[in-house]
Amino acid sequence: MVFPERFSNLPEYVFPRLRGLLDAHAPGGDVIHMSIGEPRHPFPDWVTDIISANADGFAKYPPNDGTPELRGEISGWIKRRFNVSLDADTRIMALNGTREGLFNACLALCPERTRDGGQPVVLVPNPFYQVYAVAAAAVGAQPVFVSATAETGFLPDYASLDPALLDRVEIAYICSPSNPQGAVASRDYLRDLLALAEKHDFRIFADECYSEIYRDTPPPGALDVANEIGADPERVFVFHSLSKRSNLPGLRSGFVAGGPKGIKAIKQLRAFAGAPLPLPLQRVAEKVWADEAHVIASRAQYVEKFEIADAVFGSVPGYVPPQAGFFLWLPVDDGEAAALKLWRETGVRALPGAYLSRDVNGENPGKNYIRVALVAPKKEMQRGLIQLRDCLYR
Repeated sequence: MVFPERFSNLPEYVFPRLRGLLDAHAPGGDVIHMSIGEPRHPFPDWVTDIISANADGFAKYPPNDGTPELRGEISGWIKRRFNVSLDADTRIMALNGTREGLFNACLALCPERTRDGGQPVVLVPNPFYQVYAVAAAAVGAQPVFVSATAETGFLPDYASLDPALLDRVEIAYICSPSNPQGAVASRDYLRDLLALAEKHDFRIFADECYSEIYRDTPPPGALDVANEIGADPERVFVFHSLSKRSNLPGLRSGFVAGGPKGIKAIKQLRAFAGAPLPLPLQRVAEKVWADEAHVIASRAQYVEKFEIADAVFGSVPGYVPPQAGFFLWLPVDDGEAAALKLWRETGVRALPGAYLSRDVNGENPGKNYIRVALVAPKKEMQRGLIQLRDCLYR
């Protein structure tokens, strides 16, 4: 039996890999989970009431593109948050979680060949959310991993690539605020990236799932910068989610917004091969996108967590306070060795940075880091951070 080779070079997914590293060893104390970015702040208490009131919707096939009401609420949120007006019918599609969208948009919009008949290139920040690389593999594109290190502000410097390579690029992924480093792409960074995309004629897929978790200043979005400079609407596609914004990872609700031609192609793929969000959950999402009170309350908790992290690690050499998101990207000599030592001596579970990165020319930009998620309740999180600091830095 022959199996396709396009996924053969993919490493094992990060969390099975982490279990393989840690689970043969007993934890050194009460277990504190800080490896996975699963929000644990309370979601709005009226969510279950809406599901119950609309439970008969489970007996119906849900609208493929999202209910008109849901797309309308998403359009309204984009207007309030980014001051960009988008037609809800032609420029927005509801998603069953943004991972689906980040993958399927590549299937729908990446051509089989470049304009001169060559293999298309997909640019991926390194480290990265793993679906970017899987999407590139699925369409037969060449993934090019571009390191996002302290030297580049923890964002990829795509402009440093060979112009001949850039001419083959069809899609460039960007994550801001970035996972795992918590860096924010400035308006200037986004303008420069848009200019590069215009020059070399590629699309930008902007993963902005952490955009509502920040310290004080809301991160700019790719849509509002594109709108500000009058960029081609087909140049940028943004992806947002209720998982982090509203502490509803199990709801699996997000959206993609972009140019009408691209959205039409993504909708067409969804019609044949997608899985739309069940109707009662779409009704929940309508209300959640319209409400900011719970988002503000949750963000205040994250600000407190940032302050705790800064107090715990402020004297640690190389510590960079995250601008946004809910991860710490902590420097260590070796991420795997540090994660194993931490687990065996304290019971704190963290993720080696190399598991989120790819080796390029023998170098892995995540090797000397661990990722720590600030999702546990505040006191538990503080205890875990102190144990981590005392274990690895003293």
